[in-house]
Amino acid sequence: MTQKLKVGIVGGTGMVGQRFVQLLDQHPWFQVTAIAASAGSAGKTYEESVQTRWKLSSPIPEDVKRIVVQDASKVEEVAAQVDFVFCAVDMKKNEIQALEEAYAKTGTPVISNNSAHRWTPDIPMVIPEINPGHIEVIAAQRKRLGTSTGFIAVKPNCSIQSYVPALHALWDYKPTTVVASTYQAISGAGKNFSDWPEMLDNVIPYIGGEEEKSEQEPLRIWGSIVNDQIVKASAPLITTQCIRVPVTDGHLATVFVSFEKKPSKEEILERWLQFRGRPQELGLPSAPKQFITYFEEENRPQTKLDRDIERGMGVSAGRLREDSLYDYKFVGLSHNTLRGAAGGAVLIAELLKAEGYIQAK
Repeated sequence: MTQKLKVGIVGGTGMVGQRFVQLLDQHPWFQVTAIAASAGSAGKTYEESVQTRWKLSSPIPEDVKRIVVQDASKVEEVAAQVDFVFCAVDMKKNEIQALEEAYAKTGTPVISNNSAHRWTPDIPMVIPEINPGHIEVIAAQRKRLGTSTGFIAVKPNCSIQSYVPALHALWDYKPTTVVASTYQAISGAGKNFSDWPEMLDNVIPYIGGEEEKSEQEPLRIWGSIVNDQIVKASAPLITTQCIRVPVTDGHLATVFVSFEKKPSKEEILERWLQFRGRPQELGLPSAPKQFITYFEEENRPQTKLDRDIERGMGVSAGRLREDSLYDYKFVGLSHNTLRGAAGGAVLIAELLKAEGYIQAK
């Protein structure tokens, strides 16, 4: 690519917005040219707006320090400066829906990290290795929005990334029943230990709305396009418990699963080892070379040791064994702010660029 696409980050001062800034620094295809946030941050340089609340261990990238933050509600002004935007705002659901549609109607593609549009029938919710075909519904969405180039695509909830890829690789064996408990990092709430000291030496057995998302969103990922809408799959039946644990990053899941056609352990391990999706076929910049890594050690994967596998974009599994109630049980792990949030959204943007949906204006 001779010229990088110009990117805006709407909600660029929050924790996920900061991850976008970090991941897009020196990206081979994309360059941040605009950052937008609340009216309270508008008018300041990016460095001024985040320096007292920068949550990442790496420093603020030099290329964005002097970008003047804009008011995210001034849609036309922001959209005029970019080819597409990432959106990661903290607003009410109906406000997010309206804001993202407003950007799309300017002819600007929107890659959303928010949950507001995950169930809008003609908006694809994508894990690029699993359901890249869902982006075909964008054509119908553009007709509804009255735009030839704008659209919205969304990233699913971070919790499901720790177990859905491992199950998807076994789809031919028809999973029927899944029980998953997720042990989720505090960064999933946009926090670290300095601003959430109550989490030290503590476990909270409830995360608002998380269990419904964890049970229902995989079915939409595994759904199909019918009459220009995505219709969710009817199986497998999934039940979950989602628990907040005192770790900085990384969502770990313990999973029990039964199949219509029970595979052997060797068949499961071979499917995990060989699984490749569209990002690997296309050689996308953020794609992990090995999407699913299996650990033979009994005490792996571990959140602290293994969340950064494949630059945080791979997922890992371990402890696969037969179960007395279900066919098998295993442990899964994913990085919630990389694969599960900003990194997953960047990979979606790369897929959409490679497939011709995002172009220079």
